[in-house]
Amino acid sequence: MRFDAFSKIISKISLYELPGLEVQLQMAPPYRELLLKQSAELIDKAKLAAVLALFYPGLNGKTYLVFILRQSRIGVHSGQIGFPGGKPEMGDANLQQTVVRETHEEIGVNPELIELITPMSKLYIPPSNFNVFPFVGITQTQPVFKAQLSEVASIIEISLDDLIHPKYRTSVKVKTADGLSITVPAFNFSGHIVWGATAMILTEIIYLLNLILKK
Repeated sequence: MRFDAFSKIISKISLYELPGLEVQLQMAPPYRELLLKQSAELIDKAKLAAVLALFYPGLNGKTYLVFILRQSRIGVHSGQIGFPGGKPEMGDANLQQTVVRETHEEIGVNPELIELITPMSKLYIPPSNFNVFPFVGITQTQPVFKAQLSEVASIIEISLDDLIHPKYRTSVKVKTADGLSITVPAFNFSGHIVWGATAMILTEIIYLLNLILKK
């Protein structure tokens, strides 16, 4: 889908009620619902983070969404594909400022060019004890990405047409932070495997995109 058409309708996403966990769990690892129940007392005191699903015009004017491949270092989510984002800092007035600042730091997008459209359902991540607050945003011009190499191994660009196509949903075997090999629902975009919390957030975004694109 061309970005000029997409940018005219994306604001409608905020008109719909967020489906939340009901849809997120469609792409959850098999143990996630159990972990959420076991961690219920921790959720309100969990650390905070904000991530951004940033859409923009890319090749031939088509709509794209950017992901990052995290550096393979010590950490629960190292080596995984995710959205740009991170933890609040002292100078951030709110999570909206956090997510714009972090997106600039991690992938180099000018904060002045980022338009936040709507927040999505928050998601608690038991392995890292974070409450993650996702946002959907756009930029009207094709970004010149610059990866923060201390955090980001590479930048991954996926077209909207691929995002919403059901053929990219699959299941894969992955290794968890504690060394277990498990089979999880995932998106496989030409070898780029999106699973876990990122897949859960993405599936809610896709759910809402399908509602507005069918209008």
